[in-house]
Amino acid sequence: MPAPASLDPRLLRVFVTVAEELHFTRAATRLYVAQQALSRDVRRLERELGAELFLRTTRQVALTADGARLLPYARRVLAAQDALLAAFGQARPLLVDLNSTGLETGRRVLHRARELAPDGELMARYESGLTGAAADLLAGRLDASFGRFAGLDPALRSGLEQQPVRFERMAVILPSDHRLAGLAEVPLAALAGETVYAGAGNERTLEWTDLAFCLFEGRGVAVAPPLPLAVGEEEFERIMAKNRNPILAVVGFPAIPGTVARPLVDPVPLSPVSLVWRKGLVHPGVDALRRAAAEIARAEGWLQRPSDGWIPASDQEVMDDHK
Repeated sequence: MPAPASLDPRLLRVFVTVAEELHFTRAATRLYVAQQALSRDVRRLERELGAELFLRTTRQVALTADGARLLPYARRVLAAQDALLAAFGQARPLLVDLNSTGLETGRRVLHRARELAPDGELMARYESGLTGAAADLLAGRLDASFGRFAGLDPALRSGLEQQPVRFERMAVILPSDHRLAGLAEVPLAALAGETVYAGAGNERTLEWTDLAFCLFEGRGVAVAPPLPLAVGEEEFERIMAKNRNPILAVVGFPAIPGTVARPLVDPVPLSPVSLVWRKGLVHPGVDALRRAAAEIARAEGWLQRPSDGWIPASDQEVMDDHK
């Protein structure tokens, strides 16, 4: 088999980690990935090299002769990559887009990452949905963001990596005197006939509007047509009060005067949130974010779906790819 024209350094990092641990579960934990995804990367590297790198039994993992031969080369490649990145500012501040002030998931992950990497500088901005952030990620103007990865255009996704973080329960924000405001939870069927605002027309949040169309398809719920893009919380609240459309949101969305927030049920719609960064980016701040996201998700069950939870099929495919 001819030698590959190039190798993804990420695959070499996976190989070295497994070689050092000689245990796929421990290696996956160290890299903040699912064991299935790690095994898939090892198989891909073996295919590209045309060599078996590990002997796997139910009791142990061991390097093959080819694996032992590859290990010193892989370590030298990764050391050179790390040196190059350090020379070009790997220790620079990491810029993370949290989308909007008051949203819990990204804020909590960022705060924990700062605790895990106290010597680094992880800076937050609050500017955009994931679609808007993706262009900045790919251009190197931004380092990480949070949002619904499956809602991005495939051309954008191809240059990015992601780690699932949370299934956020979705809610509807209603004027205080709305016919459904007295309910503790709003069944999706009860929204039939309503026109719900979900950011249509905002080019920075296309992934959120797409999620709304997926959710409301066949349920008799319309997505509100595009409105002028409100700048700032005060202007957004004024326009929403004037139009009186229910607003699709997540549980825990910052309170809006004159409204009530109610979780959606029957089924329970979920907004899948991933940590997203540029493919190939190596930075201690990204490592801290990934570790923080995995730690909180495990501790609080952020990635446990309720039995009646709903996500689009496209999102399930993305989640399955990361297993």
